[in-house]
Amino acid sequence: MNHKILILDFGSQYTQLIARSIRELNVYCEIQPCTKPVHYDDSLKGIILSGSPFSVNDPVAPLPDVKAMAEKRPVLAVCYGAQLLAKLYGGEVGKSTHREYGRTHLKEISNDPLFADVPQGTQVWMSHSDTIKKLPDGFKRIAHTESIPVAAFRASSEFAPNPVYGIQFHPEVTHSTDGRQLLKNFITDICGCAQDWTPASFIHESVDRIKAQVGDGKVVMALSGGVDSTVAATLIHRAIGANLFCIFVDNGLLRKNEYDQVLEGYKHLGLNTKGIDAREMFYKELAGVTDPEKKRKIIGRLFIEVFADQAKKLKNVSYLGQGTIYPDVIESVSVHGPSATIKSHHNVGGLPEKMHLSLVEPLRFLFKDEVRRVGRELGIDDIFIGRHPFPGPGLGIRILGEVTEEKVKLLQEADAIYIQHLRDSGYYHKVWQAGTILLPVQSVGVMGDERTYEFTCALRAVTSVDGMTADWAHLPHELLAVISNDIINKVRGINRVVYDISSKPPATIEWE
Repeated sequence: MNHKILILDFGSQYTQLIARSIRELNVYCEIQPCTKPVHYDDSLKGIILSGSPFSVNDPVAPLPDVKAMAEKRPVLAVCYGAQLLAKLYGGEVGKSTHREYGRTHLKEISNDPLFADVPQGTQVWMSHSDTIKKLPDGFKRIAHTESIPVAAFRASSEFAPNPVYGIQFHPEVTHSTDGRQLLKNFITDICGCAQDWTPASFIHESVDRIKAQVGDGKVVMALSGGVDSTVAATLIHRAIGANLFCIFVDNGLLRKNEYDQVLEGYKHLGLNTKGIDAREMFYKELAGVTDPEKKRKIIGRLFIEVFADQAKKLKNVSYLGQGTIYPDVIESVSVHGPSATIKSHHNVGGLPEKMHLSLVEPLRFLFKDEVRRVGRELGIDDIFIGRHPFPGPGLGIRILGEVTEEKVKLLQEADAIYIQHLRDSGYYHKVWQAGTILLPVQSVGVMGDERTYEFTCALRAVTSVDGMTADWAHLPHELLAVISNDIINKVRGINRVVYDISSKPPATIEWE
């Protein structure tokens, strides 16, 4: 069993970054809402309290029993967590006279295990309006900054049975230049975690876990051609072999030639995959529909119907495989309790209950980049591992307005040109996701001596780590000019190309 660090989420925008930083140190960690009770098993070696948009003095601020945690495990409290620690132990927290936000430098860093190999004057990132005005009895300051008297502190060994630290900066962000070293000091030296959580160890443990869960049972799984479902299916296949049955549905909203290419790729992986051509069914149901949410629901419902119909033809299937990943799980739970649901396009929604199936989700605790590393360790070809994320509803939400077969073909051609240019120029693997959007806008153009009145398409490319936030990709103007010229000359029906320079937030990656 791997050692584990538990991160209690108080709603900070940086909570996932803490988890990612720890995972990159080859130590396993989990995020859970601060409102959920902590389960103390032998694998749990330490607890980290995240930041929060709350003030500890707010009437509705979450105030879990940190003292009880500190009695059982080492604690590192970050930003809000540090202020919560100070308040609960009898210190004073109030509004800072100098709100500290952004880069600053630590001064008078104590000789403490938390700061081992961290130099004096190291740069850190602050983001708080409250500050610790008075430390509780039994606590001592171990660093400060120019503006705030207490930037880091700890409980004395006589006062707490385990090491207890509070820091008012964010070690998980890249602007804290030695933040990774500080986290490593806490996790490996103070908590005693072994750095043994690797893709190879994950594969070994996952295969054993799937074998124990499924036994001689059968699993049915919908594949999309994307990295998540492909890696999940490969893990399940490695555990149970021919007892995994995969279904790949062509909903008519895939990328150009994707259906045949993906089926061929799955054949090389040895996956038992059945392809279903359901294009006409989807086009018929989508005719005349323009509302984005209605389109999503129609596509989701039809997919479930097609998948369920095929799955019922299999005998004695008890399990449903899914490529759910950790951001899907995290997004489905808020600090104050469960939110509505995981986004509809992540799951074959409702099927487990409808078909009385148990879920097999081998990736539910991995981030996207970790899924890719596991996939490479499994030997999966880059045609799957290196693919950009693609929305579940496919081109149905990249065609704004009504979806028709003609518009799909138009968008497929334009998108294929765009993606090929990104590959040829070396930019495909420099961006997180790229795609083409067909707009319900026609404009006048001139081609030769003729005036045209044709569609406009928008190119979208973003840089990101996990899709939770994203910045628009700064593609060279010369490359965009070549792509635009190629699309307009080769795709009859499109005479104007624009480039989307919106970031997430406030915009989303997809347009619908």
